[in-house]
Amino acid sequence: MDMMSALQQEGSVEAVASQLGVAPATAQSGIGALLPSVLEGLRGQADSHPQGLGGLGSILASLGGGGLLSNVLGPEPTNIDQGNSILGSIFGSKDGSRAVAADAAQKSGVAPDLLKKMLPLVAMLAAGYLAKHIGANAGAVTVPAGAAEPHSDSGGILGSLLGSGGSGGGILGSILGGLSR
Repeated sequence: MDMMSALQQEGSVEAVASQLGVAPATAQSGIGALLPSVLEGLRGQADSHPQGLGGLGSILASLGGGGLLSNVLGPEPTNIDQGNSILGSIFGSKDGSRAVAADAAQKSGVAPDLLKKMLPLVAMLAAGYLAKHIGANAGAVTVPAGAAEPHSDSGGILGSLLGSGGSGGGILGSILGGLSR
């Protein structure tokens, strides 16, 4: 399953449409156009982490973890400051975020000003979904008999989600590993 489908199942399109006062089709187009850049930015954060992709779990936790997803999907107004923090972390500046919105506008036909408002929500959805998925699979990590216990510097939970040796198996590997560079 790709990230857009996963987020749709979580109710993200409806939540974004409601918060921004737009039609669900507009929200879906905007999310679909912004999501690849957000995921690429998260991948860039993982690539620059000393543990590589294995460090993504700690990066996501530092950005707000699974609560980011709940914040957007919940009935209360979203604290977009968290989304802006994620954007600053992955794109470096407001100019970087503006460039992402402008590119997404060309691809989707959605107005750039609307995409600028949508971008922090999409960043929170993506980071929160990944963090939630890592947390949900924490109990599913098993160690074969005779194997060394996983430890935090080997990628731990994330490593198990990615498959053996971080080869790109599992949902996170398919989401982040499938991105073109």
